[in-house]
Parts: sequence; C-alpha cells; structure tokens
Amino acid sequence: MSDLRRLPSVDEVSKCEVVRAASDVHGRAKTIEAVRAELAAAREAMRHGAAVVDVDTLASGAAARVERETRPKLRAVHNLTGTVLHTNLGRAVLAEAAVEAATLAMRRAMALEFDLAGGKRGERDGLVRDLLCELTGAEDATVVNNNAAAVLLVLDTLAKRREAVVSRGELIEIGGAFRMPDIMARAGAKLVEVGTTNRTHAKDYEAAIGAKTGVVMKVHTSNYRIEGFTKEVGGRELATIAHARGVPLVNDLGSGTLVDLRAYGLGHEPTVAEAVAEGADLVTFSGDKLLGGPQAGFIVGRRELIARVNRNPLKRTLRVDKIRLAAIEATLALYRDPDRLAARLPTLRHLARPKAEIAAVAARLAAPVAAMVGPSFAVEVSDCSSQIGSGALPQKTIPSAGLAIRPSGKGGGKALADLAGRLRALPVPVVGRLDDGALILDLRCLDDEAGFLADLSALGAAP
Repeated sequence: MSDLRRLPSVDEVSKCEVVRAASDVHGRAKTIEAVRAELAAAREAMRHGAAVVDVDTLASGAAARVERETRPKLRAVHNLTGTVLHTNLGRAVLAEAAVEAATLAMRRAMALEFDLAGGKRGERDGLVRDLLCELTGAEDATVVNNNAAAVLLVLDTLAKRREAVVSRGELIEIGGAFRMPDIMARAGAKLVEVGTTNRTHAKDYEAAIGAKTGVVMKVHTSNYRIEGFTKEVGGRELATIAHARGVPLVNDLGSGTLVDLRAYGLGHEPTVAEAVAEGADLVTFSGDKLLGGPQAGFIVGRRELIARVNRNPLKRTLRVDKIRLAAIEATLALYRDPDRLAARLPTLRHLARPKAEIAAVAARLAAPVAAMVGPSFAVEVSDCSSQIGSGALPQKTIPSAGLAIRPSGKGGGKALADLAGRLRALPVPVVGRLDDGALILDLRCLDDEAGFLADLSALGAAP
C-alpha cells in the first residue's frame, strides 16, 4: 500500500501544463474527471504489480483521455471504400461553393422568407424554384428534406384514401428499410399492383385505372435490375395512358440526375428533364446522391399540382432550413456551367476521375504507406473497381486503382481485421474494404495525399 501513496495527487497532476491546456479546451470539470480516471487506472495496475507512474505520464494520459472522450461523434473520414456515394459515410461531398454558402447562412441573418424587393413576407422555396425549373424544364418546383419525404408528401396530397397504381416490378425497397408499399400505406393510399415481377404491359395499367385512382406511379428501380424475359411501360407511353383517363403520372427517380452521365464515361441514368419531357406530371428525386448536393428531396412538375403539394399541412413538417437551402442553391447554380461542372462538383469529379490518374496516386503512396503499416504487411498498387453507390447504376462498376495490403505472415485474416480497426481509430479514420484476403484502399475519392499521409503517420499511436 505504501507504493500507492507515492502516486501524485489530483491537484499535482492538474497543475501540469498539458492538463491546464486541456482544461482550457475541454473545460475543467471534464479534464479533472479524466485525471481521476487516469489515477484510478494507475492504482489498479499497481495492485497487479505495475510500477509507480510519474506525474508527467499521468498528465499526458489524462490529456489524451479527455481528448478521446470529447471527440465529436460525427467525424470526418477518408472514404477509401470505392463507393463514391456511400450512404453510411454521408453520401455526397459538397462543392466549395455550397460549403461557403452554408457557412454564410450559419453566420448571418438571411432573407429566408422575406421579399427584399417588396419588403413583405416571402416564400423559402422561391429561393431555388427558378433554378430547378430552368434545369429540368418543369413549370414549378418545391423542396423537402429528402426524397422519401417527397414521395410521402406527393402521395398524401394526390392519393390519400384513393388508389395508387404501380407496376409490381417497381415496388422497391432501398437502404434503411424504405419500402414503397409502406410509404403508400402511411400516406393513406391504397396500393394497386399491376403486371408481374418481370413483365408489365400497357393493358395492365389500362385495366387498373378507374374512378378511385388517385395517381399512376412509375418508380425508377435504381438499386436493382431485372434482366431476361422482361417488359416495362416507358414514361412517355404511361403518361399517355394516365392522361387519357384524367389521372396524374408521378415518376419517382430516386437518385435523380440533372445531367447525362454518359458524358462522363458512365452508364445512362434517366435525367429529371427527360422524365418531365416524357409527360410526368410530378417528378421526385434526391439532392444528395447523383446531384451532388446536401440531403434534400425535390418535387418538380405541373404548377397546379405543386400548388396542391405546397398547401398540404405536411409540407411544413418536411421543410428544409436556411443552411441547407443555401447549399442547395449554390449546388444547383453550378449546373448552369456544364463545361466546368465536373471540376467544381466533387461527386462528378470523383465519378469521372480517370483510372490512370488514380493509379499514379497509388504509385506515389505505396512506399510511404508500406513504411507506416510496418513489415508485417505487403503493400502493392492494385487494380480495383469503384461503384457509384446510393442505388445508382447497381450493376455498373468503374475501373479504379488503389493499394492492396496483405499480411506477410500467418494469421492473415485477424491481422487484416486488426489493421482495419487501427486505421478506423486514427484521428481522421481511414475506411477501406476487405476483399479476397486483402485490405483494399481504393483511392478514387482521395483528394488530399499529403493530409492522408499525415493522418496515417499516427498509425503506430492509434489506440
């Protein structure tokens, strides 16, 4: 017990410079709590034969402890998974223009619902309405907090206590258990399925539409494909069928895009302008997927239907705030200059990045990364495949390059899992993917090589 008495007191440790500095940042109460915890851990270790810990070691440990415990839960990471729009990693990285606009909105009072010209109350959707109409060809537009909300709001407005006709092959389920039948039920719409899983004909819709029909829905199956003996009714033909019977057509594009992705070497995804031109009365789509902006759900289409949607009391519960609206407006404005869009919008820049450019980055990083992970692992430049993510073009992969890290000795699986965990424990976590006995770091989304290496330098100290 005499050795335990040789431990410094809380007061002695708290007087150390490193603890005082931590207290200035994190507050005295939380820092002293960390000091007490370090002392308790030292006492327990000494009871099991450990040596006395000096005051400087305890102070450094307490400062590190409070730093870990007060670290934000929402943290920046290096997305080296190969999935550009990774739902679990926040999907789209915003353009600098959007970041600057959102920052200004956070710092200043903004004319959110105030008409500066007339000096009267304004409408927040009007901040982005003109841009959305210009870019899609729609008569009118509105915005809510995500595309699931957009679909819910449209169905609640047009099909509550009425029927919603949809192909059986389009009854999608996406990540997070978002299921189209469940959304319809919550909106008070009665689902009417037509066709079969793999084949739906025009006659199926014609037979199903009746006096109780509120909407005909077309849902883009963005996260899966049915191949082989298949048939679907295109948007233009379906619009003709619906309009002949006086029923609106709603086209849910999900991960909607404003540009033809073929211009960037990718497969074709239907654009919002195409859906509008085909005759859809309302089109719903996301803001934080292929569009490359913040989380949002857009509804564009016929003016009278948008007006009905905006009169729905649910609209207020689903609206977006000034920060997101500022980022949305800045993102949409980038689409006015298509020649520079890929250079300014991170989502398109990452998707369009040539494999040769990524391979050159991998070649530069291979040696320093090998030195940092240590001799227990072999690091080599490797071909790999990226994907868009968030349900877009699920069968389309993009040729990419990265680093393949493999254990050089026995116990490979555990060694790789341990390394992956250490990488995730870095001050800026590195998230890759385990594949075929290797930890793959796909470098498609890596923009800051120097920053990545600086973060990786802490690997030996990672807890």
